[in-house]
Amino acid sequence: MSGTHPISEANSADDSRAGDNLHAAKLEGVEQSTDGFAGRVRSAVKWRWGTQVAAQIITWTSTILVVRLLEPTDYGLFAMTQVVLAALAILNGQSFATSLVQTEKIDERRIGQIFGLLLLFNGSMALVQFLFAPYAATYFGEPLVADMLRIQAVIFFTVPFTALPSELLARRLEFRKQGQVNMACAAIGAITALSLAWLGFGVWSLVYAPIAMFISRAIGLSIAARLLVKPIFDPRGAWDLVTFGGTLTLCQIFWIIQSQSDIVIAGRQMSTYDLGLYSEALFLTLIVTGRFLPPINEVGLAAYSELHRANKPLGPYFLKTARMVMMVTAPIYVGLALTSEAAILTLFGEKWAGMIPIVGGLALAMPFFALHLICSPVTNAMGRTQVYLTTSLSGAIIMPIAFLWGVQFGAMGLVHAWWVAAPLLCCITLSLTLPRIGASPLALLKEVAPTAIACGAMALAVLTLQRYAAFGSPLLDLVWNGFAGASVYAATFWFGWKVKVRETWNLLRNRGAEPALAKD
Repeated sequence: MSGTHPISEANSADDSRAGDNLHAAKLEGVEQSTDGFAGRVRSAVKWRWGTQVAAQIITWTSTILVVRLLEPTDYGLFAMTQVVLAALAILNGQSFATSLVQTEKIDERRIGQIFGLLLLFNGSMALVQFLFAPYAATYFGEPLVADMLRIQAVIFFTVPFTALPSELLARRLEFRKQGQVNMACAAIGAITALSLAWLGFGVWSLVYAPIAMFISRAIGLSIAARLLVKPIFDPRGAWDLVTFGGTLTLCQIFWIIQSQSDIVIAGRQMSTYDLGLYSEALFLTLIVTGRFLPPINEVGLAAYSELHRANKPLGPYFLKTARMVMMVTAPIYVGLALTSEAAILTLFGEKWAGMIPIVGGLALAMPFFALHLICSPVTNAMGRTQVYLTTSLSGAIIMPIAFLWGVQFGAMGLVHAWWVAAPLLCCITLSLTLPRIGASPLALLKEVAPTAIACGAMALAVLTLQRYAAFGSPLLDLVWNGFAGASVYAATFWFGWKVKVRETWNLLRNRGAEPALAKD
């Protein structure tokens, strides 16, 4: 599940200053009134998610050009390094910074203690990756992997200077400057990747682009947050943060087993060419769940935490969030599954035609995966990290077993493993989450049923057009089927659930309706 690309690895900062910024961080958080909460959440979602969309437009414009310049083997090599980098990144201490969002008590000392932890963890991870690089190269049978990993170790030194300011700003639901930094970093990464690929650097363009993004993001967030803090290496008085962050770190270890097991397993049994096709297909299908849902979850954790501190029930808020997420993600994935051939040939070219069945198959599993991913913020905000721990452990067991079975049938075998594992993991996660937030499966079904029906109508319309009204040109077929499918989806919602459409439109225009995390 390591669908990664070098120019889509960074995000985050907003403005606010009242005298000393550390004191401002202390004063806002839990002490803020819930008055105007809906507007603050709406603004946070708009800036965090909206700028993420803009950053991804920049990223994908560059990605399509870079993919045409490089070979599938380049992406296969890069995917191998990402397994190691992602595995070690779980231990970078980001979860301890996240604890600042959920905790009720925050002051300068506790912030300094988290900063000290971040410096210790990331310095250690950089050293581990540098020393482990030759062993990873031996495992994959690719000597170049060692050099790539040694250079990528520098990324860990940027983490303390991004995690701390971004989490403090998230606690206060301040995302405007974070979004501005994200877009600037996306542009820097895109220019770096495209320039190096054009100059013939091959796989190294995939290595240096994320490094440029992480360094620029660290500088940008540090300036945007205007936050200088002295690291404190004495943990006394911060054990609640350590416990919360430690639990999330353990969850992330299970997550990395779940998310990287396909590449680890396939890396020794598939050629770099086939692995490159699979990893890039996965990257394409994970664009929504991997790039657009994390910003929603960031805002969600902060909003749910504030609501929980105000003793408000979270069930209605979660159900509305689930409805909004599925309204957006499900038609995208169903549409991608229906138009995968035209999309790949138009955007990537004949060289990547082998991705077509892989992309189409993976897209069908992603709506279940999206629903699974949005569950953890609500229970984490309640301090019930054991739910996240259990679902993470379930994923770390289910996914590798499925991939071990599927890899013997090649890339499509991995796709079939997704078909089994993603719905199963979604069901387990919902069964553990819904009772704890006071929501019923029937209530969730009522929220997502209109989306399922509208997607069904869209699929029927597109399949009919492909059978009886195809142009024979990938570009024309993509535009025609995309327009027709979107029109049928929108019309089904408009005539079947007009109230929900109006509520969503009012939400986007800041009129009347509360945001997904604001009110039922």
